[in-house]
Amino acid sequence: MDVIKDEFERLGRQDLTPVQAMILYNLGSDEVSAGELRSRGMYQGSNVSYNLKKLVGMGYVHHERCELDRRSVRIRLTDEGLEIRNLLRELFVRHAEDLSRQGILDEFPLPVINRQFRRIESFWADRIRYIY
Repeated sequence: MDVIKDEFERLGRQDLTPVQAMILYNLGSDEVSAGELRSRGMYQGSNVSYNLKKLVGMGYVHHERCELDRRSVRIRLTDEGLEIRNLLRELFVRHAEDLSRQGILDEFPLPVINRQFRRIESFWADRIRYIY
């Protein structure tokens, strides 16, 4: 979040919080419900519904009632939201390239670590399914 905050300050963008920017990034090009979006990312205890309302008001997110289930609201990025998502994507790519260029990640078996993280995530997902 601090990296995003610093990047926005450098660019003179004061309209979004880092949490709101990450919500836009995680939404991507999909159209999802707020619940689906909430499950995609960790927003440090922030109120996703509140932030979505703010993002809609600022013109970064479009929302409409689902045709099949009128209780559900579907959300997707507007062109302005896609610009922010692309800005973050470029930031993350730039950092990944810098990490690679500087050899910071050379000593670690990243494929092994990533595989372990996926296994841990799968383990937790299975436990959550058993609760309900």
